[in-house]
Amino acid sequence: MSSHTEQSAVTVLGLGPMGRSLAGAFLDAGLRTTVWNRTPGRDRELVERGAVGARSAEAAVAASGLTVVCVVNYDAADAILRRGEVADVLKGRTVVNLTADTPGRARDTAAWAAEHGIRYLDGAIMTPTTTIGTPAAVFIHSGSQELYREHRPVLDALGGTHTHLGEEIGRAAAYDIALLDIFWTAMAGYVHALAVARAEGVTARELAPFAKGIGAILPPIFEQSAEEVDSGRFSGEGNPMTSAVSSMAHIVHTSETHGIDAGVMRAAEGMARRAIGQGHGAEGFTRIAEILGRR
Repeated sequence: MSSHTEQSAVTVLGLGPMGRSLAGAFLDAGLRTTVWNRTPGRDRELVERGAVGARSAEAAVAASGLTVVCVVNYDAADAILRRGEVADVLKGRTVVNLTADTPGRARDTAAWAAEHGIRYLDGAIMTPTTTIGTPAAVFIHSGSQELYREHRPVLDALGGTHTHLGEEIGRAAAYDIALLDIFWTAMAGYVHALAVARAEGVTARELAPFAKGIGAILPPIFEQSAEEVDSGRFSGEGNPMTSAVSSMAHIVHTSETHGIDAGVMRAAEGMARRAIGQGHGAEGFTRIAEILGRR
């Protein structure tokens, strides 16, 4: 599997928006690219650009030493990879699974791959489809360092930055889950803020520049919070938990005055009040991370 021909060939399984972007980037880099999708017809544009459209998943994986998988979740990935014919063909070959799911599912699939003689790397894509093949793309990977280095030249065709997070196969998915937690919690807060602002006669366009200002203060807060959580010292200087709860209560009150569901903020307020009830009122909001992590 180490010849130049094998190294310059790649198979992509899954041709949703992200899968098509991945395959397109490989084609743009001049790699021999074989594609397959469970629903027929999605490979038409890629085939017109020079990709090889495989008639079956087993034919697709047989075409390359490296197979990149990007489907909706690990149920879909396993339905493709764990079929007997596909698993047999994959023996001795490498799978890079860029499907998003949980760390536990990544570990389970890696264990299955090892049992079947399949070389396996897990990964995640942290940026939208429009970034693939450009310097703005961000990929994270976990698994064998040696295997990652072997296939890095092909993965580089996807553009952007690639970071190997460690040998433990679940680390890429763990980072992915944590980072998506930040993103979707933030987006939930933003759309809620837009609803409250609109109820008070403030348009989304009027609020947006000030919302960007809130976003700009977060990076240094993230750095300080990380230091606090890792050190176990949760300074409340300048903004103790009691002060945070007060501002959260104002948000809840204003929202519910307008009949707007305040469930997300009530949950945040509840976590803060729990911390205060445990004697942490003078400490900072990051103390909640330690409380949530207790078993």
